[in-house]
Amino acid sequence: MEQARSTIVVVTWRGAEHIGACLDALARQRNHRLVVVDNASDDGTSELLARHPSAPEVLRLPRNLGYAGGLAAAFPLVRTPYFGWLNDDAAPAPDWLATLEDSLDRDPSVGAATSRMWNRRGPLSQGVRLTCTGHGADTVAEDSTVAADNAGTGDEVFGFCGGAALLRTSALSAVDGIPADYFCYYEDTDTSWRLRLAGYGITRTTAGCEHSHGCSSAPGSARFHRWNERNRLLTLLRCAPVEIALRELLRFGAITLALPWRGLRQRSVPDAANFRVPLRLGVLAEVAARAPTTLRQRRRITEACAVDRRRVWRSWAGK
Repeated sequence: MEQARSTIVVVTWRGAEHIGACLDALARQRNHRLVVVDNASDDGTSELLARHPSAPEVLRLPRNLGYAGGLAAAFPLVRTPYFGWLNDDAAPAPDWLATLEDSLDRDPSVGAATSRMWNRRGPLSQGVRLTCTGHGADTVAEDSTVAADNAGTGDEVFGFCGGAALLRTSALSAVDGIPADYFCYYEDTDTSWRLRLAGYGITRTTAGCEHSHGCSSAPGSARFHRWNERNRLLTLLRCAPVEIALRELLRFGAITLALPWRGLRQRSVPDAANFRVPLRLGVLAEVAARAPTTLRQRRRITEACAVDRRRVWRSWAGK
């Protein structure tokens, strides 16, 4: 049997209803090592994993550490040249891994390759773009910024979507791994940004993956917005030019302070959790509490930089 060159890590939490389809799809891939991180599931997931024909290696955690924490817990186990990130509600096409591996094989300067993801409603992601406000946003096939998705060789994109991607293990080690304390969301944007700062490229490919978007989380919920807003600000403090990080932090604070006045004056305030003042104050409190650690992390990232922060920002923000 061909020696495995990739370790695919699937992180799950209460995934009994959907992880079987993911494991079935992985059984049709090129030879690889499969590790499932079980975030202390209590719904029968562990029993399903024990019965599944693919017989995955299982790393069961004593508590739920989220997607980022699960990936970080598995990273020390990875000994292969490539490290795959895959959501437990994703089902990759049969040539998914081969396409991603071939893409990284072609160019050793590329640190990560991302997939073309879709669900029954249409396309979800071909990678992550960086907005002018420092948000990591999915690019999809209809975006004018995305090249034809049947080009075959893929092309550059700011970042990979962490739902289905393959990373060069040595590159991830060089940029200090995965931000485990993010729990979930923005771990892919943050990692992509650090790869860019270290001089690595990131490419999108035609590797296909169907994703039941939101099956393991609840997009639009208060927790979703809390993690998104907090982790965006932490990522900016870690990776962005200082003036951009401070601008966006001040903008977030100013909007938070203005929301009660807009409500009193009966001006339109979006009916979304991330425009609720208590949630936003909680985000600011968490960012402030983490600021000393985050600034130490920023210094370590700076030491590993091969590309100036402002150059990365100018090259990718708003595209």
